[in-house]
Amino acid sequence: MRNLLFCFLLGSALFVSCTDTGKTEPMLRFRMRLDSTQERLNNIGAPAGIPAENRAQNPRFNAIAVHYIELASSPYTLLGQGSILYQTASTSQGGSQAILFDSLVMVNDNEVFFEIPLSQVPAGNYSWIRVSLAYQNYDISFRVGPPQVPVTLNGTASVASFIGYNTYIKTHLVKTLSETLNSNRAQGYWAFETAIPGYPAQLSSGQAPPGATTVPNPLWQSSPIPAGSCVVTGPFDQTLSVNAQSNGDIEVVVSLSTNKSFEWKESGGNNVYEPLAGDTVVDMGIRGLVSTVVEQP
Repeated sequence: MRNLLFCFLLGSALFVSCTDTGKTEPMLRFRMRLDSTQERLNNIGAPAGIPAENRAQNPRFNAIAVHYIELASSPYTLLGQGSILYQTASTSQGGSQAILFDSLVMVNDNEVFFEIPLSQVPAGNYSWIRVSLAYQNYDISFRVGPPQVPVTLNGTASVASFIGYNTYIKTHLVKTLSETLNSNRAQGYWAFETAIPGYPAQLSSGQAPPGATTVPNPLWQSSPIPAGSCVVTGPFDQTLSVNAQSNGDIEVVVSLSTNKSFEWKESGGNNVYEPLAGDTVVDMGIRGLVSTVVEQP
């Protein structure tokens, strides 16, 4: 039997407890999809190419975390006025209000990141979904070479990318190395762990400038999103209808575009990310959201 989830929204945190009732109940389930072939969009939801002076690559994901889900019935539903289904814990321990990193649920491609009984979802017809992202962890390819080092070396780097509006981080693990902060970090904070065969792993970190995180919102004119947030907005492929007569599970596949989402300003004229040669990262965001509604008997 499926455990019945009882979800209680209290303040800014959603506390979830599970009780085995011995009964099944129709559920609304959200599954993550990370798609490097999906259309690449800009902040206003329009198709976006890569500027001639830049290069980009598809990151290979290890984990991603969501901290907010909202359903909207129309393009004019303002942020926070739709049906808020999920919100992780926040804290002011680091000074200003921030996402509590330790409360995030990490998932990867094709994994369920949240589910809730349909009886607890406000009845309605929903056409749009807002998903606020907090964290990404992925691998990219990079190169170091002369004159920084004697020979050219190709390696893999694991990137921990904090894309939420503000995050309180005690300690976080990038891949094999961890970093202890016990403080807030604004959107765009990153940690970079390098792996080159025959060399010890190295860890560096830094803060990307404001605007370096693309957050597509095709409803930017009718329902804008505050600057500095990571609330990605996208349509359902068909209307999501929730009513008292729903008697089967509904799954929503939340497909995020990771199409060339790691982008840098190229200094060497090639297609290789070379951080020690002057290549500078200009974007670590998500490049679009499309959701598919799947009804299950």
